[in-house]
Amino acid sequence: MDLTPRHTVQPAVASAAQANEAIRALVDSRAGQDWSATESATYEVLLIEWATATRSYGSDIIEAA
Repeated sequence: MDLTPRHTVQPAVASAAQANEAIRALVDSRAGQDWSATESATYEVLLIEWATATRSYGSDIIEAA
């Protein structure tokens, strides 16, 4: 019987940091420009991912991009 995990779970801090960096990159790339519906939807998804990751970690992370 193979008990090897099929995937590894990253800590919430890494997930929050990754989502935060993705948010910053998106915001920086569109600075001063109108956003398309797709970009707005991407931003919303990234914010949800960031919020979920920070909620599971605790209250140490308090800043979003």
